[in-house]
Amino acid sequence: MMKKNGIEEQYVIDDFTSKDTWRIFRIMAEFVEGFEMLGKIPPAVAMFGSARALPGSLPYDRAQAIATILGKNGYSVITGGGPGVMEAANKGAAEAGTTSVGLNIELPLEQKPNVYANKFLNFRYFFVRKVMFVKYSIAFVILPGGFGTLDELFEAITLIQTRKIKPFPVILVGRDYWKGLLDWIGETLLREKMIAVEDLDIIKTADTPEEVLHWVQDSRVRNGVHSASVL
Repeated sequence: MMKKNGIEEQYVIDDFTSKDTWRIFRIMAEFVEGFEMLGKIPPAVAMFGSARALPGSLPYDRAQAIATILGKNGYSVITGGGPGVMEAANKGAAEAGTTSVGLNIELPLEQKPNVYANKFLNFRYFFVRKVMFVKYSIAFVILPGGFGTLDELFEAITLIQTRKIKPFPVILVGRDYWKGLLDWIGETLLREKMIAVEDLDIIKTADTPEEVLHWVQDSRVRNGVHSASVL
């Protein structure tokens, strides 16, 4: 991070000034690199969850088991490339012998990439990274996490609801963890007519790897979805 007048300049948005328009080429390069690598992998499931989940915890073990069963059924696994749930998912995918992708993001407090991704990309810009997740995933699997996980969850739901992308299953893993949020969505948002009844169908729930696999395969059979390409 550089300092200007004693203040740390760590914010990516500050890159976009009248003198820094050349940065558009870095953005283009991140898109090109992502398209070239991810366009060659088998159908992929993106998995999200807390970077704070420790080995032996329920979210970590569930993520690893889900990635393993997905890998054994021919799916690639894409994560954010960091620790916690991301590490567990990449580990499960690698152990299953499938493509294990890590899309790491550069952060002011550096996120250390995990060692289990056998394909790896590093991004400076969140929005480029998000396009890669959406474009090359046939499902999103959301395990317990915080603000970053919620961001990925609601962006996917919004893109599907507004028909900016082809629909794919958004699967919340851990019914107990997500119950409060789902109750609020199903009661408050629906009661206040902020969403439609059919919007609730976007979200699926699961507790086991087998349930996750069911939703992924069910979607492919019913819709023939091979990617979630932006329309």
